[in-house]
Amino acid sequence: MTDLKPVRRALLSVTDKSGLTDFARALAAQGVELVSTGGTAKTLRDAGLTVRDISDLTGFPEMLDGRVKTLHPKVHGGILHRRSVPEHVAAVREHGIEDIGMVVVNLYAFEATAAKLGVTFGELIENIDIGGPSMVRSAAKNFEDVAIVTRVADYAAISSELQTNSGKLSGETRWRLAQTAFATTAAYDSAIAATLAKLPYAEPETVLTQPEAKTGEYPQHLELGFKLAQTLRYGENPHQSAALYLDTSGKGIAAGKQLQGKELSFNNLVDLDACWELASEFAEPAVAIIKHTNPCGAATGISVADAYVRALAADPISAFGGVIGVNRVVDEAAAAEMARLFVEAI
Repeated sequence: MTDLKPVRRALLSVTDKSGLTDFARALAAQGVELVSTGGTAKTLRDAGLTVRDISDLTGFPEMLDGRVKTLHPKVHGGILHRRSVPEHVAAVREHGIEDIGMVVVNLYAFEATAAKLGVTFGELIENIDIGGPSMVRSAAKNFEDVAIVTRVADYAAISSELQTNSGKLSGETRWRLAQTAFATTAAYDSAIAATLAKLPYAEPETVLTQPEAKTGEYPQHLELGFKLAQTLRYGENPHQSAALYLDTSGKGIAAGKQLQGKELSFNNLVDLDACWELASEFAEPAVAIIKHTNPCGAATGISVADAYVRALAADPISAFGGVIGVNRVVDEAAAAEMARLFVEAI
């Protein structure tokens, strides 16, 4: 590892508190001063950690219902100044700006809010993070001196490196974290732009509904945001690699929960998506049986079991080893029928 630099002060402001206290303890064990905001500071104090309020660092209180907490020169100056540039060092000293060597931020849950039933226009807008992305971008830009941590999944590796290197992080690690940070803010802004583009102007108390599709209108910029869900065993063929990404809506087969069985393959996922989408086209109980994205059979019926029997009758030989899609709960009667045939997934 090269270009090791110490972390003496960390600013923590997170929405997702998973793993936060353990990570903060690891920082404190290396002598890192913890500076934090609002709910994050409370979580850390409740865990018995010593925390300095952001308002103590800035000399300015949080205001406007939390809209202004970290948008301050003593925050961004502490992050952005280059330690190797004498003029920068002199400027921050002149204005009493303290170094911030690590920023730990994850952003307001805009996508989760947008997906909620009954959310209002005002609630959606309030969940657009401003201070968080600003700090993320500042810290990522100054990766030569500052570590930006945006993923809970990185906490353990960072803690280990700090312990190994007596409170220091390498240039390679800071650069990797910066790359992740810029990808995070890009995906976040893409999700906001894509969501708001579908909505008309509304009063804050207006409950949002599913927007109607606009025919003949195309956006000037098309924002697509995806998040890595898992690395797959292989692609369509064994010699190919593949991974599964979730789009920002968090819907569809890719966002489903696997209840049991072996790890799903690329082909399993493609077939599952195809058969579920086909079955979902119908209002009445429907079943589709797919193999290599080709329908072996599809049918509706008075029940799921009835629909399955009808679908299987279309081509019972090709259906062996296929994938079944259903637009209803699979009840005991349907499960008993399906158990007669070997299938990859339901």
